[in-house]
Amino acid sequence: MSVDGVRLAVLNHRLQGVARAMQNTLARTGRSGVLNTARDFSCCILTARDELLAAAESLPIHVMSGPDLTAARIRELHPDPARGDAFLHNSPYHGNSHAADHCLVVPVVDDGGVHRFSVLAKAHQADCGNALPTTYHAAARDVYEEGALLFDAVRVQRGYRDVDDVIRMCRLRIRVPEQWWGDYLAMLGAVRIGERRLLDLGAELGWEALEAYAGEWLDYSERRMEAALRRLPAGRVVAESAHDPFPGVPEGIPVRVAVEIDPGQGTVEVDLRDNPDCQPCGLNLTEATARTAAMIGVFNSIDHTVPPNAGSFRRLRIHLRENCCVGIPRHPASCSVATTNLADRVTSAIQRGIAELAEGAGMAECGPPIPASIAVLSGIDPRTGAPFVNQIFLALSGGAAAPTEDAWLSIGHVGNAGFVLRDSVEIDELHHPIRVVQQRLLPDTEGPGRFRGASSLLAEYGPIDGATLTVMYASDGTVNPARGARGGGDGALSRQFKRRRDGTLEEAPAAGAVVLEPGETIVSMSAGGGGYGPPRERDPDRVRRDVAEGWISAERAREVYGVTA
Repeated sequence: MSVDGVRLAVLNHRLQGVARAMQNTLARTGRSGVLNTARDFSCCILTARDELLAAAESLPIHVMSGPDLTAARIRELHPDPARGDAFLHNSPYHGNSHAADHCLVVPVVDDGGVHRFSVLAKAHQADCGNALPTTYHAAARDVYEEGALLFDAVRVQRGYRDVDDVIRMCRLRIRVPEQWWGDYLAMLGAVRIGERRLLDLGAELGWEALEAYAGEWLDYSERRMEAALRRLPAGRVVAESAHDPFPGVPEGIPVRVAVEIDPGQGTVEVDLRDNPDCQPCGLNLTEATARTAAMIGVFNSIDHTVPPNAGSFRRLRIHLRENCCVGIPRHPASCSVATTNLADRVTSAIQRGIAELAEGAGMAECGPPIPASIAVLSGIDPRTGAPFVNQIFLALSGGAAAPTEDAWLSIGHVGNAGFVLRDSVEIDELHHPIRVVQQRLLPDTEGPGRFRGASSLLAEYGPIDGATLTVMYASDGTVNPARGARGGGDGALSRQFKRRRDGTLEEAPAAGAVVLEPGETIVSMSAGGGGYGPPRERDPDRVRRDVAEGWISAERAREVYGVTA
């Protein structure tokens, strides 16, 4: 290495500090609850060659692949970036995750006009102009029915000044224009903070030193990934999963993944080509989310200290097919829900497949999203008379059991890896005309195993007096549960109900819109996560503690785990 190890570590933390400053700016200045409460956003730094260098704490589904493709698309259409430029991008056909994730990208250009790095902020929008008031339009038969505004590497600032034509387009098509404007300013602040910090760092250390660091850090990360893969056994495994029946796909969508590990070469190949063509619904993956879903499955299965960046990615070979529902979409296929449902099925199948291939590696399957507890809400707020659209994040679990530990309860879903926070009830009730009735854990819903999966969580909420609430969600896992690995059991299915004024419950659809009048509520039960290893091999002391703490009943302890509590 031309950069010594201590200096490499210091420079890595300096770059991570820049990315964290971007994240902090977005968290503190975002206007919508999606950003300032839930943190559904990510920030990263890329080299001038579009390689992911640093991403701080971000959603894996946002950054592992996508920023590289986005930055490359911008360079393709704008080959001579200037200082003061900023680009807005959300096209699912040109490298983005899905239309609801707006990206702002700023090229970091030195005093001599040389493009040195790029900084990117990606933030989920409360509304993106869809035909319906939701950013997850699972029933959309194509991008036209979906309706989202699409921006393909559009210059939104020149010389640090907004291009007003683009801003006016967004204000006219987005249902909550002032909320969007506040979030846009927050994203802009984040990328400009990143740009300024990198310009200062380049002036302090010299651009050549930073470029040398970037090359050494990526090479080091590749060596770490190679070493991690060499510790796994050689082999090939085919794993299958399936997304539930949904509007447009009445039979559901089967998912088939092939994973081949070559420890001699220190590589892993994931093949997603043996899957159906793009489907007439919003579940199709983008190239970025298909590639990232595969990457997450691999990274969840190996040494967690391997840095996730363009260097370690060199050891992964991801095979995708054009016009495949888990591949490269062909316009006008809708990819409205590309960051969650089908992506989670790909990731879960890969990590479970690796678990079956190698004891001590991989994971069980995570509970599928998106239950009604994290729905997009819309209506008219009777307190102000103004329309509102926003996504809430109430009780949701879904964590998968691992080879050496129980599941992480609050992972949310496998693509966000627990980064998105659960909402404060008080803040949700302050921001929206809703009342949260209850949130609690549901016993006996975990995927049983030597190590157990996450239990299901229940959330119930409804509108306040004088309000009508439209609740839109896309809940997978009502038919196909999260499967266990190496003898572990499946997690509980997700369910949702509408509670009428008289207290009676009626089954609500797995996906779509539920309208609630005052006095009515929606009851959401999220999916449990899969278990790892045979339940009868669980430490009896752990089982007794689970009973004492209310995770499972004494009866389940006896019948499933063989332990008398």
